[in-house]
Amino acid sequence: MPGTLSNDMNLFNNFFDIFRKAYFTKEIAHNNDVITAKEKQSIVIKTCLKTTLKQHGYLTNSQTWWRDQGDFFIIINLQNFSWNTKNDVTFCFNIGIALKSRMKDVLKKPSYFDLTTHTRGGAYLSDSRKNIHRVETGYIIKSNTDVEDFIKELSVDFETEILPKLDKLKTINDCVEYYEQFPFWGDHLKRMINRDSL
Repeated sequence: MPGTLSNDMNLFNNFFDIFRKAYFTKEIAHNNDVITAKEKQSIVIKTCLKTTLKQHGYLTNSQTWWRDQGDFFIIINLQNFSWNTKNDVTFCFNIGIALKSRMKDVLKKPSYFDLTTHTRGGAYLSDSRKNIHRVETGYIIKSNTDVEDFIKELSVDFETEILPKLDKLKTINDCVEYYEQFPFWGDHLKRMINRDSL
């Protein structure tokens, strides 16, 4: 769970220490060859996403993270796009909740396909969080992207915008209140809740 601003800043600084070690080790291992965008994305996932989400109680399977909230799971899924190349990677986050009552097997690891509400990560960000690494479809990493700056911006998105909103989803009623701002998904969630008598 997130702590005080001081604790969050300490976590943020720890991420950079981990990143610097991983980044420079990789550079040396490649004899100073250029790191591709795909390799940079892997660094971002390992040093930023996996660490941050684990600290917030999320489990992971490949590029999907989830947290059990009792009657539902909160799911964060990283989706790469089909047009990506090794030097130009665009991706987004599919974020929402999965009602356990709608899942075929709650003992299996939840996935993107279990989501009851399907919203993109940008829906959780304020307008002030526009930056050079964001595009209309999500985020972009190119071969010339400063990966340290990318990690900094993504960390801010998750630590100050996305995760605090998701942390407030503790009950089904919290979810109903939150998703009312998205008319289609809010209505869909209410229908599923009524159908399952939750």
